[in-house]
Amino acid sequence: MKLNTLTPAEGSTKNRKRIGRGTGSGRGGTSTRGHKGAKSRSGYKSKLGFEGGQMPLQRRVPKFGFKSLNKIEFKPVNLDTLQALAEQHNLTVINFETLLSHGLASKNDKIKILGGGQLTSKIDVSAHKFSASAIAAVEGLGGTVTQL
Repeated sequence: MKLNTLTPAEGSTKNRKRIGRGTGSGRGGTSTRGHKGAKSRSGYKSKLGFEGGQMPLQRRVPKFGFKSLNKIEFKPVNLDTLQALAEQHNLTVINFETLLSHGLASKNDKIKILGGGQLTSKIDVSAHKFSASAIAAVEGLGGTVTQL
């Protein structure tokens, strides 16, 4: 073994040019950051959405409308869905727990039964809200409607 035959261990060196190591290195001086300005300084961080002083997109786009904080959103369930559920599992009573266990609602949902589709069997339904056509369809077949 001689000094002129020594090589570094495999993977111990990187094949990149180091910056900021003097003018003779080819990447000294400004260290590839250009001249002056905030981006050339250490500790520079840009705000999210900052566009160099230009009016940012989130301020240029017009805002409109109103969202009430007190609005109650209901998860709609149609009569044909209830009919399919009743036929599939031989149910006569459908309540919130039934809908929850069969994946039609999650625990924080409020359910509104809508009159879409046909109801062919007598079902007792309990939910948070009902449309007038859903009440007529359920009670027309002798079922009961219970509002939670």
